[in-house]
Amino acid sequence: MTRLRAICTAVALVCASGQVFADAASHAASAETFLKLAHADKLGTPVYMQVQQMFAQRFEQTKAPAAKKALLETYQAKANTALDQAIGWNKLKPDMVKLYTTNFTESELKDLVAFYQSPLGKKVLEKMPQLTQQSAQMTQAKLESAVPVVNKLLADMTAELEPAAAPAKKK
Repeated sequence: MTRLRAICTAVALVCASGQVFADAASHAASAETFLKLAHADKLGTPVYMQVQQMFAQRFEQTKAPAAKKALLETYQAKANTALDQAIGWNKLKPDMVKLYTTNFTESELKDLVAFYQSPLGKKVLEKMPQLTQQSAQMTQAKLESAVPVVNKLLADMTAELEPAAAPAKKK
């Protein structure tokens, strides 16, 4: 009888673990669908563009002749390969799926997918990069007015700390 109970328990555990695996797979699939809709595979694009621009600027700085343009393109391709190995979507995707499945339930991910498939969700996806950039520019412009004040405060604090840092002179 004990052996039968142990077998039943083992079968129940196997079935339950299969359900957990199916739930985890479904949860991951929901995360992948969301990430695809959110164009997460394009997150690295600005980095690639920045690196390409760095190589192009260096090429111009060296005053390389146009005949050496193929050399520039070769190095840009090598840089893209290095970036692919570090931040290519195939490298980021498993961690991104884990990030989203850790922070959102499967139901929440399905709700996000439904939202981003809606007309408003599509508009949010379309406008968000532009809005993010404009927000950063606005913040930067407003921050510039605080820079002189912060620099003055830093200088004032430094001036107050200097006597304490200098060795005391004995008379």
